[in-house]
Amino acid sequence: MRVVILPQADDVSRRAAELISDCVRKKPNAVLGLATGGTPLGTYDELIRLYEAGEISFRNVTTFNLDEYVGLSPQHEQSYHHFMRANLFSKADFDLAKCHVPNGLADDYASYCEAYEQQIREAGGVDLQLLGIGTDGHIAFNEPSSSLASRTRLKALTEVTRQDNARFFAPGEEVPSLTVTMGVGTILESRKIVLLATGSKKADAVRAFIEGPVSSQVTASALQLHPRVVVLIDELAAAHLERQDYYKEVERVQRQVEQRQPLHR
Repeated sequence: MRVVILPQADDVSRRAAELISDCVRKKPNAVLGLATGGTPLGTYDELIRLYEAGEISFRNVTTFNLDEYVGLSPQHEQSYHHFMRANLFSKADFDLAKCHVPNGLADDYASYCEAYEQQIREAGGVDLQLLGIGTDGHIAFNEPSSSLASRTRLKALTEVTRQDNARFFAPGEEVPSLTVTMGVGTILESRKIVLLATGSKKADAVRAFIEGPVSSQVTASALQLHPRVVVLIDELAAAHLERQDYYKEVERVQRQVEQRQPLHR
């Protein structure tokens, strides 16, 4: 796990966009796993800027989103279909036929979730998966106690997650309590994973998943088992890490290796 501590949230967004754009430039038909919520918005803005500058194209890219609220239509302003169209897909040259977001109105979720997994397999698997993290350490909507081998399925939200997400809904509007989400096992099959965390509210979760034990109570901790994970966090989110200095030194050396610079100070 490569832990990269950056000064501010904007730096996290730019570095994440660099990693995604590098993946797409090297493989124009890359399969990207995408996330929603407040944290990735800066990354999407940066990808749009690169597209508008003519530095990248997404026309051959396939995408799979992590999750969706059950009961919300794609047209609902708080659905993740709407989020992705409004914040990314409509602002660059994505082929919407290749952009997949779970269906919150499926008739048979058992069959639907199996089909979503099959679509990912048929696309060749996810090359780069973008993740955020909940304040309780969950990834996608794999709430505490989720199986670390779980697949795409229905999942009930905890009250903590519903309260965290209430800010996206109108006052008095009920936050859905059920979602369809990729499982932890599905996420771990991605070839590379990039997790973003910013702000002091994420500091406890960041410490728990990076420096704590692997546990179903903190589903992001399963990323410790993956060989290619990059964690991009700002100083506020890194505040509770015990080994901050070590992570910064490792990153300094890693950047020198990548830039083929001498390793001595």
